[in-house]
Amino acid sequence: MSKDDAPELLLVFLPLSEPKEVIDSIRQQFPTIEVAFVEIPPGTVEITDDVIPSDLLQRATIMTTAFGVIPHPDQTPQLKYLHSFSAGVDHLINHPIFRDTNIRMSTSSGIHGPPIAEWVVMNWLVYSRMYTKILEAKNQQRWLTFKEVRQWEVDDHVGQTVGILGYGSIGRQVARAASGLGMRVLVYTAQPRLTPESKRDTGFIIPGTGDPDGLIPEAWYSGRDKASLHNFLAQGLDHLVVSLPLNTGTTKLIGKEELDVLSAHCNSTSRKPFLTNISRGKVIDQDALLSALQSGALGGAALDVTDPEPLPVGHPLWEQPNVHIGSHMSAFGKRYWERSLEILRLNLTRIHEGKELINEYHR
Repeated sequence: MSKDDAPELLLVFLPLSEPKEVIDSIRQQFPTIEVAFVEIPPGTVEITDDVIPSDLLQRATIMTTAFGVIPHPDQTPQLKYLHSFSAGVDHLINHPIFRDTNIRMSTSSGIHGPPIAEWVVMNWLVYSRMYTKILEAKNQQRWLTFKEVRQWEVDDHVGQTVGILGYGSIGRQVARAASGLGMRVLVYTAQPRLTPESKRDTGFIIPGTGDPDGLIPEAWYSGRDKASLHNFLAQGLDHLVVSLPLNTGTTKLIGKEELDVLSAHCNSTSRKPFLTNISRGKVIDQDALLSALQSGALGGAALDVTDPEPLPVGHPLWEQPNVHIGSHMSAFGKRYWERSLEILRLNLTRIHEGKELINEYHR
């Protein structure tokens, strides 16, 4: 990787056993890079010598990080490149290695679409097909009657409209899944996407997923002002999926006003909109969300994320019958780590070739 004479050391640490297949593929493709794997204890919040030997930290030139567990720059004097197992870096921006160094960084954006989109659709179907009632009857060993089911207003998604707020890799896979259900897809981004080039996904794409050319949306809305956002929310949405990064511009972006607009313009005459948040809890004013759920302005919500996390015992959201809470687990799956390490593997080649990294984060 380097043009120096110093040997390269890739240090991978995770709170689980080694994903051997992909680690071995990196070793085989880059025989001049020493690869060290360390299984750290679950719940680790600080890198100390008893977690990772200081010798490895001192020699590491390439490193991965997960769940915000990251060493201090003084511990890693040779570090040149840091790869994050997360899609974003909002949890790292105040860390000295982010703030006080020029170490190159890449993220795992692009790998989260398939599992999160499945989580989104799962929650839609649990809600629309009244699955909790079906499960309750099954646990009671009770065969449901037609009269009971008829009263539930069970529905499918054909012809329903979903608005996707944020159209990165996750939003694009949600759009792909929604399109497969026969839904209309509308999207909203901060910047207008008026050309074919601007609509393309330029990040990491798992083959056969997402919307690489941005062709799925029936309409594409944009803006950074309240009026533009309200115009999007007034398009008769049956579902709103929030898939935005957290920053100063998106904190509490969805509040009482926005939820009122969404509710007032819902397509359905019998059911209010269903909101799904797969971004960060702070993107939504949680008090306003709770009020909308309690008043019936929203039909229901699927919240993979909350504010704070974990959601405290006794919080009113736990008691809402029309709310599904996912404990920030929607992206997890057994192929998560190998997909993230595939980005790292590709980037090692790109560094050798003098190219920009896939998912490179520019400070």
